[in-house]
Amino acid sequence: MGQRVIVIGGGVVGLTTAWWLLEAGHRVRVLERAAEPASGASHANGGQLSYRYVSPLADAGVPLKALHWLLQRDGPLRLRPEADPRQWRWLAQFLMRCNGTRNARTTAMLLELGTRSRAAMGELMRLIPPAEFAWREPGKLVLYRSPALLNTAARRTHGEPATEIWSTAEAVQREPALATLQAALAGAIYTHGEAVADCRLFCLALARLLHSHPGYEGTLQGSAHGWRIEGGELTALETSLGPQQAEQFVLAAGIQSRDLAAGAGLRLPLYPLKGYSLTAPIRPGDAAPSISVTDFERKTLYARIGDQLRIAAMVDMVGERPAIDPRRVASLTRTARAAMPHAADYAHAVAWSGLRPATPDGAPIIGPTPLANLWLNVGHGALGFTFSCGSASLLAGMMAGQPAPLALTGLGLR
Repeated sequence: MGQRVIVIGGGVVGLTTAWWLLEAGHRVRVLERAAEPASGASHANGGQLSYRYVSPLADAGVPLKALHWLLQRDGPLRLRPEADPRQWRWLAQFLMRCNGTRNARTTAMLLELGTRSRAAMGELMRLIPPAEFAWREPGKLVLYRSPALLNTAARRTHGEPATEIWSTAEAVQREPALATLQAALAGAIYTHGEAVADCRLFCLALARLLHSHPGYEGTLQGSAHGWRIEGGELTALETSLGPQQAEQFVLAAGIQSRDLAAGAGLRLPLYPLKGYSLTAPIRPGDAAPSISVTDFERKTLYARIGDQLRIAAMVDMVGERPAIDPRRVASLTRTARAAMPHAADYAHAVAWSGLRPATPDGAPIIGPTPLANLWLNVGHGALGFTFSCGSASLLAGMMAGQPAPLALTGLGLR
């Protein structure tokens, strides 16, 4: 019989982690502070599952672009300087990683993790019908307004069998929802096999599956406060429900992981990148896109999920402030209306914001810690849904004593 494990966090990363640990033979409990799974960053994220097209935020030229974005009225970036040294430390580490060599190394790791995640999601969909979480595989289309940026991206994807370079005319022909943008586009890159789905519905379905597993010992609805540590390992997790004991602990609690890790003497290089989304109903006659679309320069994505259009964008570096900023919602609405004015009923769109826990280089942290029985599955940023299944299967293997594949050894605590 496996060990008793407490997974801290009931978002998509925590729930998938719980599942793969159950399948590895462990007895598992999940601690989640909200009344329902996926109440944080997993609730209304972009919905794109980008296994083959990954672009870490840290890259050469990004600092200059960031200055330009900060000056734009509807720019994708906002920065509010804080007295918190963690913000400045994260920014300094981010700037150090904004070079092509580091970006290429991170991209290679994320592509490998994406391949693993795609296969792992396929395994899980044998147990959770895709229709339960509006899963589709329409491919992903990245739009470019600048010919230079299009050419650079085309060189990077040259020879990739899953990608195609489309002219503007081809893009509009294959995705008529782009007609309004035709005059502004230089072209697009289409990637086969990319998917869209509703992360919240996926989490709810997975939570039901967890409860049906004989090794699942239930969900604890409470908040984590700290640790009891003896002899270099954890003996209990301090919670609002009282101390919770287990043989192993997994930290997968989004940005909350930063403070919890600090209580165990660990400094995690995480910062909450606040993102926004709109979920607008699609009416009969609306020209919503069928393909998953990303506007590269506007840093905005459009994903048709069931009978709704999800529009997601923005990186706000404003600390742990989860409240919705009406100005940012208005900005995102203007962007969507200008790009696809007839795609959905924007007047009845539901706004959401979430804190995405990101590392400076954009790669998650998966694996052991200096404490013998504390493990990490954190820092996925905007790609938690995409990488959740692969991260969970990787961590379960590592906890069973299996080494990480060579291509993924760089994902440990660094």
